[in-house]
Order: sequence, then C-alpha cells, then structure tokens
Amino acid sequence: MTNRHEIALMGIDGSNPLGFLAAIGCLRTITSAWSDRQIAVSWRISRGAWRPVLHGIGAEESDSFLEVLNRTLKSMQDHPALNFSSDLVVNTETWRALAQQAQAAASPQDRTYADFIAAFACESIPRTERGMEEMVQDTALRTMSGTGHQHFLGFMDELVKSTELSHLQAALLHDWHYTDPGPSLRWDPNDDRRYALRWGNPSNSSKSPIRTVRGANRLAIEALPLLPTAPSGKKLATTGFTQRPGDGVYWSWPIWVVPLQLDPVRSLLALRDLQVTNPDRRCAAARGIAEIFRSQRITVGKYRNFTAAQPA
Repeated sequence: MTNRHEIALMGIDGSNPLGFLAAIGCLRTITSAWSDRQIAVSWRISRGAWRPVLHGIGAEESDSFLEVLNRTLKSMQDHPALNFSSDLVVNTETWRALAQQAQAAASPQDRTYADFIAAFACESIPRTERGMEEMVQDTALRTMSGTGHQHFLGFMDELVKSTELSHLQAALLHDWHYTDPGPSLRWDPNDDRRYALRWGNPSNSSKSPIRTVRGANRLAIEALPLLPTAPSGKKLATTGFTQRPGDGVYWSWPIWVVPLQLDPVRSLLALRDLQVTNPDRRCAAARGIAEIFRSQRITVGKYRNFTAAQPA
C-alpha cells in the first residue's frame, strides 16, 4: 500500500488475462461497497509490469480495504446469479425465465443479477444441434462446459464459498506463487496444461496437481458484468472479443494511465477501436490508453484456454 489516496495492487500484472479481470473485478466490488466514494483505477509500470492503482480511498480506510472487499464478496454466497446451474448448457426457455426473473429483481441500486445474466448468455439467437432442443449461445469467456468434471458455474460457486481474506491479499498485494489448489477458471495462461509444454504428464492430477491463485479467480468472477454479451447477426458477441475467420478468437483489453471510475471503464472496454488488427496508437493515447493487450482463446482437448498476451 502506498500514499494517502491510492493503493497499488502490486500482485496484478495487467498483461495476464486473469490479472486484468481480477483488477476490474476488484474495482467493481469496492465501488459497490463504497458507493458514496469516487473510487477509480489507473495503471502504472512497476517492477516490469503494468500494475493497477486504486484511487479515492482515504488513509483511514486503507487498512480496512481488504476486509470490506472480502465482506462484499462473501455477500455473493448463494446469490441466484451464480446458483442457477453448474454450467451454461441451458435451453432457451429456461434462460428466458432466468432473464425475466433477473429483470424483475433489478433496481437502480442493484443490477447484479441482471448484469451477470447479460454477461453469461442470451436466448435470442439459439444454437440448435441435431437431436437437441434449442440451447443458448454463451460468453466467449466460458472455458468449460461440464466435461471431465469441469463445471464453469460450479467452480465459480466453489470459489465464492472458499475464498478468504488471505487469498485476496495474496492475489492483490504480493507476487503470485501459485500455491492454492483448484478450482481454476482457466483464464490464466498458466492454466494451459498441454503435455508438450510441461515436464510431466498434466493428465495425471496426483503427480501434477492444479495450482492457482484463488483470490485472483474469485475477483475475476466479479469482472464478468463489465463484459456483457449481445447478439451480432446470427452469433453472440462478447464485449472485447473478435472472431477472425480462419484465425480464431481474440480478446483485446486496454491499459489506461488516467484514473477512471467504473462507468468510464465499462465504456473503455467496449471500444471498437481496440479490436482492429492494428489499433491507432495516437487515438488510443488521446483517450489515456497507454497499452492494448491481446490474447488468443484456444481450445485444448475438452477445454478452452488463453494464450500469453502480446501488445496489439
């Protein structure tokens, strides 16, 4: 922690997809907890990486920041937004009912349920497989679908219930040492466990157990409402993602140096200019964007992973 009006989150590397999600998930959570404050985030280079810095938190609140963050995250236990299924393999009628339920529960003070539903999937443009009912298309951030005992929403529920203050402290303020057992949501490039990239066979979980940063995975869940889905033609688009014919799916995100509150960050994430093959750096700089990172989503066996990001 640093001076009177800012907290440097030295554990986060903005070039890591999981790290970036954890940072904006942290911003969204603490903004919800301290809605009367003008909480903002910017990025600065420190120890060879882009690190997020929180602004608008007074010196008297710096010591309680993690406790407030933890308490707010704990309030999501048993929330309907994360407890309607273990996966996003859902038919359109069921999803329509969930969306209507979330809409009815939404208020100017709390849009959590509706925002998560909008981030997860959409029933307007279903996918139909031979011999199956109409199913929803879902977020490009979904990395598993229940095969191999890997459950996307089930893992989220487990993370919500098992993450403690110490996990948040380790994820936000210290170097990541990957000492926590799973589950992992597979948003970290280190979750790519292909045999060719490792000394031992990763399919042998007893000899090569999953190790992750639990606090980062938990915070990243809270970033999903900032990356909603929406119909685009016959496909469902996810904010920040681009499908390139013959080349795969890519996610691009900005690093900005001017302190921004939650709503401007939400708008920045949706900039179309970030998705083009060669972003205009001068235009980006005029918006306070110092870097644009891009990661490819890949499919390895039954699961999706994200590659190490590169500057766009």
